[in-house]
Amino acid sequence: MPISEVTPQTASIVPDERRLDFLPILFGRPLLIIGENAVYGLMERLSPLDGGGFWDFYEHEGKPLFLAPTSKSRFRITGEITGFQGEVSAEAAGIIATLFAFSHLSFLHQSERLSEGYGRLYAYSADHPEAAEIFQAID
Repeated sequence: MPISEVTPQTASIVPDERRLDFLPILFGRPLLIIGENAVYGLMERLSPLDGGGFWDFYEHEGKPLFLAPTSKSRFRITGEITGFQGEVSAEAAGIIATLFAFSHLSFLHQSERLSEGYGRLYAYSADHPEAAEIFQAID
């Protein structure tokens, strides 16, 4: 009997026609602007040398997961909020920034969406090809 290879599941980019629904579902309507700005601001702090630009929104199994910048394919994480120093893909950089945003916002706002979103993204990150870098960066 052949051993089947397990392929990690990947997130997909949210199509343009559903982008407006992404942030309210991810952060909740009351926190959608705060959540979005938190991700962008944290990315500036995490990767001050690489900037942001346009961002893609990612979902997995129909649920929102994270935001990721599209301006470059690789980002240097060198900011003061993590001890991690290294280069990661734009997707991994977005995962790191979104995890930080969920964490930081959870100290300021009572919202089940923040803890659910963090848990869903953390679990997804465990199977990501750059899981080691992601977890080093958020540790």
